[in-house]
Amino acid sequence: MWKPFAVALSAVLFILGTGLHPMPWFTWLAPLPVLLVAARVRFRMALAAGFAVWALGQAPMWRYFLNVVEIPLPILVLSQLAPALLFGLLTAGFGTLVRRGRPVSAALLVPAGWAVVEYAFSVAMPHGAWWSLAYTQADVLPVLQTASLTGAWGVTFLLLAVPSAVAAALSGTAGRARLALTFGTVVAVALAYGTFQLLGSAPSATGRIATERIATGRGGPAGGDRIALLVTDHPNDTIPVDTAEGRDLVARYAARAEALAARGVRTIVLPEKTFRVRPETMAALAPLSRVATRHRVTIVAGLVQERGQGANNVALALPSGVRYVKKHLIPGVENEVQPGEGTLALLPGTTEGMIICKDLDYPELVRAFRARGATVLYAPAWDFVDDGWLHGRMAVTRGVESGVTVARAARAGTLVVSDPRGRIVAETTSDGDFATLTTPLPAPAPPTLYARVGDWFPWTCAVMLAVTVGAAALRRPQPPTQQPTRHPKTATAH
Repeated sequence: MWKPFAVALSAVLFILGTGLHPMPWFTWLAPLPVLLVAARVRFRMALAAGFAVWALGQAPMWRYFLNVVEIPLPILVLSQLAPALLFGLLTAGFGTLVRRGRPVSAALLVPAGWAVVEYAFSVAMPHGAWWSLAYTQADVLPVLQTASLTGAWGVTFLLLAVPSAVAAALSGTAGRARLALTFGTVVAVALAYGTFQLLGSAPSATGRIATERIATGRGGPAGGDRIALLVTDHPNDTIPVDTAEGRDLVARYAARAEALAARGVRTIVLPEKTFRVRPETMAALAPLSRVATRHRVTIVAGLVQERGQGANNVALALPSGVRYVKKHLIPGVENEVQPGEGTLALLPGTTEGMIICKDLDYPELVRAFRARGATVLYAPAWDFVDDGWLHGRMAVTRGVESGVTVARAARAGTLVVSDPRGRIVAETTSDGDFATLTTPLPAPAPPTLYARVGDWFPWTCAVMLAVTVGAAALRRPQPPTQQPTRHPKTATAH
């Protein structure tokens, strides 16, 4: 009777340890109960148990995907049930390998397999690396540092390697020493590396400040030029700049930008799609341009820029006019704009780039910025309220992967500045009239291994997965040895 309870417990732990507001320690525990079940039941039962755990564990996200991100129901069903089936197959494979007396292979199967699944989905699906267990650890900094070596996929591997090894050890007596040595070494090295990374870099300014007042990071030894994120949710829509409401909004932003510039702020980032402009209405942004010119500051404004028959989602730097066009659009939600295919945008004479919201869901794009020399990314953004923490932490993870500072100004969500190690320099939410966050710019860091090499880790996992599955297929289980039966009449009495 304990097995249904264990399956239900895994599903509950996945609900608590994933989603929009995950509790990170539950993520480490979630696979353990269902893996213990898988080692004690037949393949089909283990497959069903793994499928049920993942499907139920992700069920609370359906409302968000349907009503907020507006994913069509048939696509949502496919995108949710396909991972559940794959998780079920890995769970069942784990059980099979344990029963065949191969605990180390079993413990490798789940983390390596799931890292490959996440990577494949990031390449094949239109949302990039939006979907990964790694983001649940975004506030667990020693663990998150693994992403600088392996990308998010290495964090996922660690998350599943620990419960897999424990489940394999608890499911049989053979190979426990090898399990402890192999997986204990992997986890110890990862945590030691993460701790060294954090101790070896100076802490940046830190602060988590309430909305509706100026949020100022407390300066530290790594503090540099001051930057500011400036956001209002009123109105929470894209406003034509040449309307009365648009001119009023420009004036309100300009007044606050003027005050920030007078305090020594050098760069000010506004949210995504703040104004709708056409070539003939660009002059309505003049109040912002005058502030930028007069105080020698850069203002990064998020615009919908109409050109001819189309429109783009643009980050425009004032007064230089440097322009970045969003490359990855949300299907359905952003049908009105066209994706950009142009050059990665760096501010003149700096190592500071501009990127927009969802583009931070794509590790390869951030690596490309890093390859061009970017050490800072300014990101106008627009969240959906409930996903503000999660989407902000995805951006933080991209920064750790490539070793860049990320300054993300999101309306209907989270304003966050993180340093190259993923420390939250300053953070606030945008649920007031104006949320203003200022902080010294963190010190730059050298490019990471992941920034230089790319996605070597999921390919390594694919090789491990192929070797593990191939070896299991070639090595058939041996039938139990039959002891000769002694006939009672021929047995020798003593």
